[in-house]
Amino acid sequence: MKTLLLNPPSFEGFDGGASSRWPATREIESYWYPVWLAYPAAAIAESRVLDAPPHGISPQETVQIATDYDFVVIFTSTPGFYSDVRLAEMMKAAKPSLKIAFVGPHVTTQPTESLMASEAIDFVTHREFDYSVPEFAAGKPLEEIKGVSFRKDGQIVHNEPRPPIENLDALPWATPIYKRDLDVTRYNVPFLLHPYIAFYTTRGCPAKCTFCLWPQTFDGHAWRQRSVDDVAKEVEHALKLFPDVKEIFFDDDTFTIGKQRVLALCEKFKPLNFTWSCTSRVHVDLETLQAMKAAGCRLFIVGFESGNSQILKNIKKGATVEQARTFMKNCKKAGIVVHGDFIIGLPGETKETIEQTLAFAKELDCETIQVSIAHAFPGTELYSYVEANNYLRSDVDMTDETGHQLPHIEYPGLSRGEMMQAVEYFYDKYYFRPRIVARIVKNAIFDAKERQRLYKEAREYLNLRAKRKQFVASERT
Repeated sequence: MKTLLLNPPSFEGFDGGASSRWPATREIESYWYPVWLAYPAAAIAESRVLDAPPHGISPQETVQIATDYDFVVIFTSTPGFYSDVRLAEMMKAAKPSLKIAFVGPHVTTQPTESLMASEAIDFVTHREFDYSVPEFAAGKPLEEIKGVSFRKDGQIVHNEPRPPIENLDALPWATPIYKRDLDVTRYNVPFLLHPYIAFYTTRGCPAKCTFCLWPQTFDGHAWRQRSVDDVAKEVEHALKLFPDVKEIFFDDDTFTIGKQRVLALCEKFKPLNFTWSCTSRVHVDLETLQAMKAAGCRLFIVGFESGNSQILKNIKKGATVEQARTFMKNCKKAGIVVHGDFIIGLPGETKETIEQTLAFAKELDCETIQVSIAHAFPGTELYSYVEANNYLRSDVDMTDETGHQLPHIEYPGLSRGEMMQAVEYFYDKYYFRPRIVARIVKNAIFDAKERQRLYKEAREYLNLRAKRKQFVASERT
């Protein structure tokens, strides 16, 4: 079947698709690659990956494009699900013979509810769909495909689960699909060099963080690795495909698990002489950090989450405040910069713990930070906890009408409005310090592209800031 693999348009600038672990519209327009869609696309002869949001493709244009296909695969998200359902219904109206599958964490955790939402959805997949989607495209009956749910004779059928893929080297590479179907200059993440590309070297994460969507609902806690040789070969091929790309980002749940594997990768990367960044936890020692820097590593994304020890225990972070301090000191020694992620509204949060986390963030002094509002996604332990304790506001949405985060958790003594206000307060107190301002200005003075980007990002952030102030004011009234 001629197949369209779609990261759909929903909210303007919404980054909720096939590789976004925190589906939302960001403070600053950001887009991650649709890595998950690239693998089955490479296995289907007549296929196309359509990543609508970064390419500015409207719902109407998407519907028109879909009429040229037999089968559409839509990677959906919890915030964007009903928008994606409306899009699927528009597609079916334009071409009734079209087959439509929904994939991703949301339908994995709620297959029955997802199918009941609309008859436009022919089936949904559970967890990884690298093989189930190509099997359907090749004509295999749904009854014989593992890891799918569908309707039959007025009933919803759940097939037996498909085991996690163990041999990741057997999967095709994502980067040739990027070259075929995507404009890499459309992908921007403020703390990564532009243009960049991203793909995975592993799947799964053994950490047990209660809020983290992907390991709990999609790729699992079992850590599975591509061979060092396979990764190095894709890097070498990607550098030839994209000579103008300034950075490769390894978008694993956690790239730095397994010291010996990381060191082996570094040995393979050195001769290739390229700049790369990756995800990390705070357990990496100085020797490994220095080896990574010598092999071209520039930046880590690290989820610090909170500066309060009890909150870290509450979310089963498996890391301590002191480990984070040591890690950051070693990163600075090694010369690797860090983008730090922090979350407002995790279990145990109070006005006092927010101040504690802010002080902790200042002490760490990451190059850049992201401050998110805690979202409890269906299928996560956090969701079960806040629902059981009546902290989940079922009467409010996870995002506003443009896809920006809204608090949907509320604790005694910490309201939704106070959480939203805390995000702005956190950013202000962190970034409007003389040292940080000087660092930003210095970068802008000596780099024209950086000046342009900072100007654009400042406008986007100020527009969102005004909207957040309106939300806080409305909550007070």
